[in-house]
Amino acid sequence: MKSLFSPRKAAVAMAVIAAFSLTACQAPAKKAEAPVAQTVKPVDTAVTQRVLGDGLYEMVYSQDSKGLFVASAQAFKGVNGGMIYRLDPATLATKGETHTDLKNFGAAIDEKGSVFYTTNSLDGAISKVDAQSGKVLQRLVFPGKISKEGYPAGAREVLWHGNELYVGRVADPGYISVVDTKTFKLKTEIKNAGKWVTGIIYSPVTERIYAANGSGEILVINPRTHKIEKRWTAGDGKEYLFLNMAEDPSTGRLFVTDDSKGKVTLVFDEHTGKVIKRIEGDSLGIKFNAKRNEIYISQRESKKVLQLDATTYAVKNSWSFDQNPNSLLIGPDDNTLYVTLKAEFNKDSSTKGADSIARIALK
Repeated sequence: MKSLFSPRKAAVAMAVIAAFSLTACQAPAKKAEAPVAQTVKPVDTAVTQRVLGDGLYEMVYSQDSKGLFVASAQAFKGVNGGMIYRLDPATLATKGETHTDLKNFGAAIDEKGSVFYTTNSLDGAISKVDAQSGKVLQRLVFPGKISKEGYPAGAREVLWHGNELYVGRVADPGYISVVDTKTFKLKTEIKNAGKWVTGIIYSPVTERIYAANGSGEILVINPRTHKIEKRWTAGDGKEYLFLNMAEDPSTGRLFVTDDSKGKVTLVFDEHTGKVIKRIEGDSLGIKFNAKRNEIYISQRESKKVLQLDATTYAVKNSWSFDQNPNSLLIGPDDNTLYVTLKAEFNKDSSTKGADSIARIALK
């Protein structure tokens, strides 16, 4: 069997990895020499953490099966295929494993929680998974090539909305593949979406889909016509590589992270398309918790997860980790936060150990 990481696929592989975690290949900062006498760091009893496996990315919770699913791409050197882990949401104990022939990255679940979808980014595909058994039910390999060598456009983020899936494609120019969930076939493509379509969310406030891209744009898309109606930018003349998004429907605020060029979280007013607030600092994953009126930000470079007051933007709490925080998921009780933690990458695309997952009981 031909290795997934042949020279032909190395470039697209690293591009997709970078699109999921834009600081993944940065060299770690040198640590200062520790003094002879050290103060023992107190254990945060609110945090449960365990080493799980290689290549952990996005998570979904199934109300139907009461399971926490984690998409895994496994190792990026010498390993074919990936994994889908099913965990106990309270203890993080492994309750099931699905070995997949393709690597898994993005994840989204339907309204009933009976099936979820994971993007097979390196192969330009998406898989439909049963939330009870963890079995892959269907797979769609998207048509089309983006390079002379025949690399597929990476399938990054996936959004479930009604009877459709919106899949952001890592290409230049990027585009969005729209899939009919009933037939599990490609329905249409939304083209000219800027370089690297990254985050995608649906807004009940405007009844529009927002897509972020590496060109520093937020695309406002009508889901009924699949047309891009507006393109929002920061409007300050600076370069941005937008990544992930979250929304506060009660105020019409859209939170957008940039972990590469801007090192900032921008807050857009959805009614005007203008930036109304800058939250400085590296920011990768982001979630808004309406019940608690809080914002959570994963800081991969700083190795922290922040808990912010959503009204004042003041930091209420923060958690530091030895590994790099990546994807976030709010639990069904709104009082729990799950975090995937990434090991550092070596120059040859191998990692310095396995990835972990953390469960934070919010205070």
